[in-house]
Amino acid sequence: MEKEVRKTKVLFVITKSNFGGAQHYVYDLARELPRAEFEAVVACGGAGVLVEKLTEARVRTILVPSLARDISILRDVVSFFALWKLFIIERPYVVHLNSAKASGLGALAARLAFVPRIVFTAHGWAFNEDRSLLSRMTIKLFSWLTVILTHKTIAVSEAVKNDTQKWPFIAGKVTTIHNGTEGVARLSREDARQALSLPLDSFVVGTIAELHPNKGLTFGIEAVANLSEKHPNIYYIILGDGEEKGRLDALVEAQGLHGRVLLSGFVKDASRYLKAFDCFVLPSVKEGLPYVILEAGLAELPVVATSTGGIPEIIEDKKTGLLVPARNIDALAKNLDDLIASPTLSTSLATALHKKVRDNFSLNGMIERTIKIYQ
Repeated sequence: MEKEVRKTKVLFVITKSNFGGAQHYVYDLARELPRAEFEAVVACGGAGVLVEKLTEARVRTILVPSLARDISILRDVVSFFALWKLFIIERPYVVHLNSAKASGLGALAARLAFVPRIVFTAHGWAFNEDRSLLSRMTIKLFSWLTVILTHKTIAVSEAVKNDTQKWPFIAGKVTTIHNGTEGVARLSREDARQALSLPLDSFVVGTIAELHPNKGLTFGIEAVANLSEKHPNIYYIILGDGEEKGRLDALVEAQGLHGRVLLSGFVKDASRYLKAFDCFVLPSVKEGLPYVILEAGLAELPVVATSTGGIPEIIEDKKTGLLVPARNIDALAKNLDDLIASPTLSTSLATALHKKVRDNFSLNGMIERTIKIYQ
């Protein structure tokens, strides 16, 4: 009788259960780890889209309600003890931490629970956001402590890794593993436009993003406003929800773009609708390595994006897309104008990006490299 092979249990921990980039990453890894070798479990705050998708994929989830709440000393103490107890009960071989709050608390709790392998993925650093100097320095200190407490830190881009170069006592602890993705079944151009209520004969600029200040969506709206008189058939649609909804609605009204700029709210499996767009825009002011650009590449769309974070590791200016400085409305408008004027340019950029994403940012490649970190 053959001896049963004991599976390696990997317990993923993430703060929120919406479906942003970090959640996308956790979902892909938990769903795709070879089930003959690994048992994947995901602990998170709330019961949002991530939990729904993991349940559909038959991945066990554990809710830690205190993780979903805003930062406070009392709640963080509750979260710490909840995670420590969870690690004691579940006895994972690997704890894989994602997002700042879950990672800082989880790294210490995992050490005290004697977890054999603690991995942290840095999807971007909160100290790069628009905050006070004191806030940024405090966040940087706790980020450094998180890296110190873990056995290995994965940076999703070289840009994220480079932010740690001057940190003491972490030599060899940080490695880059780019996000990877796979193709999904997408609606045709006509079906996608009909589903999103977009005119078939219009030029559609599209973004998929959480409505968060880091995404710089006001700059995208302003750029389209600058082009609206010259190009009366231009539309801008943003798929996503978030805290900036009210502010963005007010900007659309102030610019007289009601009906031309569409805030469609959360759309499940939004990448299925990418063929509705003539080009994809990501005007972010902070990024790690955005999945949405990889998905736009696989959908063979030309991309205009800011040269922030890991974006230039995907988009080479004028080769696989067009790059602009963050917060530069005029440059963003000019590049959109260039794409409208030149279908040939759009096609060449889209083709080159599709090849680069397919060859260099595969889901299988990401998973294989991550498994080596676990081992």
